[in-house]
Amino acid sequence: MRFNAAVLRSYESRFAVEEVLLNTGPADGEILVKIAGCGMCRTDLAVRRSAGRSPLPAVLGHEGAGVVAETGGPHTGLSNGDHVVLSFDSCGHCRNCLDAAPAYCDSFASLNLFGGRKENAARFTDVAGDELAPRWFGQSSFAEYAVVPARNAVRVDPSLPIELLGPLGCGFLTGAGAVFNSFAAGPGDTLAVFGAGAVGLAAVMAATASGAVPLAVDRHPERLVLAERFGATPLHAATPDLPGRIRRLTDGGAHYALDTTASAQLINDALRALRPTGHLGLVARLHTTLPLEPGALDRGRRISHICEGDAVPGLLIPRLTGLWQAGRFPFDELIRTYPLADINEAEGDCEAGGVVKPVVIPEGWNR
Repeated sequence: MRFNAAVLRSYESRFAVEEVLLNTGPADGEILVKIAGCGMCRTDLAVRRSAGRSPLPAVLGHEGAGVVAETGGPHTGLSNGDHVVLSFDSCGHCRNCLDAAPAYCDSFASLNLFGGRKENAARFTDVAGDELAPRWFGQSSFAEYAVVPARNAVRVDPSLPIELLGPLGCGFLTGAGAVFNSFAAGPGDTLAVFGAGAVGLAAVMAATASGAVPLAVDRHPERLVLAERFGATPLHAATPDLPGRIRRLTDGGAHYALDTTASAQLINDALRALRPTGHLGLVARLHTTLPLEPGALDRGRRISHICEGDAVPGLLIPRLTGLWQAGRFPFDELIRTYPLADINEAEGDCEAGGVVKPVVIPEGWNR
């Protein structure tokens, strides 16, 4: 089977849309999905800075959505024609997977970041026959088709705009999941979100939907305008005495804070903005030692890392689509679409902050 995909051949090169070859169909427990759209996440772009840990050449893309074209084996639970959102990969049998915590799968890094599943890896090649790296996050969905473990696919209502749903599998899932799962925020709780990108704005929307009171901190005025539209009190990151300002606005400090920036200064500001026993969640990967200012963790405040919003995708994605249908999670307002052929433009706009969530649409897709 031949189809087009965006291939990254080196850490410095541009994406090249080229023909690739799938030598065999889906194996037992897998599905072949015709991709309708795939969100671009900063995790995809971070491959360029991965110091060689992510193998290339590869087809990236891990916020895919589309229509099942073929199923492998009788037990996938899916049928041809089903509309599905694709999420992260997990083994399904380690202790954390069995405990409904697939984001903490023992094999998460190896399956999603550093090579993917090794089974049948050689079946995916370029037209010269040279192997492409095994599936990125279980999907490699910057492409017209993707082979995916059925475990990672979530069936959705076919009346929904499937080409826009892919980011619900990672970026929007992470922000919303932090609010719903990690914090279990509810009416009257206060949440300070640091970084009003895709993850942060999803957290703002989820907080508003849950009855919590969000504040949003960012250095880009246009992002703060979006945050305010979705119900947050906007605060510029350069606000003098930012923690004190948040404490005054929240009557003694926020119950929860979510940092999406990995900025040491903002992380310390977030801790100081919490009320006693408040909880700060980090979703961005830290690349240097994190210095904590004296007193930042006093009085029962705590800090933890949150992976994929502590979500079970099969539970959270239907919740998010239901909220969208009810007008309470308007994630589509964050999306700008690009043809797959313009993926390099999408990357440039994403890196420059000119778009919150790019979604690339394969040329072969038609609804």
